[in-house]
Amino acid sequence: MPQHAFNISLPVRRDTSVIFASPHSGRDYPPDFLRQSGLDELAIRSSEDAFVDELFSPALRHGAPLLSASVPRAYIDLNRSADELDPAVIEGVRKPSHNPRVASGLGVVPRVVANGQAIYSGKISREEAERRIETCWRPYHAALRGLLQETHGLFGRAILIDCHSMPHEAMDSVARSGLRRPDVVLGDRFGAAAHGWIVDLVEEAFRHAGLVVTRNTPFAGAYVTQCYGRPSTGYHALQVEIDRALYMDERAIRPNARFESFRRLLEGVIADIAHIGRPAEKPLAAE
Repeated sequence: MPQHAFNISLPVRRDTSVIFASPHSGRDYPPDFLRQSGLDELAIRSSEDAFVDELFSPALRHGAPLLSASVPRAYIDLNRSADELDPAVIEGVRKPSHNPRVASGLGVVPRVVANGQAIYSGKISREEAERRIETCWRPYHAALRGLLQETHGLFGRAILIDCHSMPHEAMDSVARSGLRRPDVVLGDRFGAAAHGWIVDLVEEAFRHAGLVVTRNTPFAGAYVTQCYGRPSTGYHALQVEIDRALYMDERAIRPNARFESFRRLLEGVIADIAHIGRPAEKPLAAE
């Protein structure tokens, strides 16, 4: 078992209602889990949002906390509901009503990594699945809820930026259609998870940096945005997906030659997003 499911990094001075989180960048692979899987080192990491926590670490310099997973997505997916249990990989689980994530092998305990590669040759016990949920999933979400509630208490609102990466090939269909391939996809559950003025300003921050941005297609936001985005009560959640090819070699899972320059570019975006959460940016009455 991983010793810690997550890390919370806090700024010296917290002056924004924005919180950054990276639930899929964890890379602490337990040895017993690696022995359970037949995948090699690169294959087991293929669904990881590698380096996303590093890319967003400058948030601390701009007054915002960063919550990042240390446990890997292949072990337990923190962006799924705890009840999204897959009977094809967990013993003793009843077949659920249709759930496209579970059906595709991407439940809270994933059955596959990228390109549908099976993680296990058989099933794991229900006890093992529940242990992962209790020791990793619940502590991460308790920490996230705590940050959101504390932030809401300090500023009267909380804005969660849920940070992810997407395979370059995920946007191939867009490129084939003749449209510009997006560098960033923002997911707000089609307006249900965050007020429009917040999403507009986040989009503007990325566009100002020269990045191509689209909304909700093909990533509208998963469990985290659905669960924590409650705009009517001052809780806003926005999923951000960034094209991995901008900063990493996807096949080797290592930073590419543009990594440092992209990180500097992204710091400007982070600064602009943090500014959105400062009290003077938008009066609470506007919500």
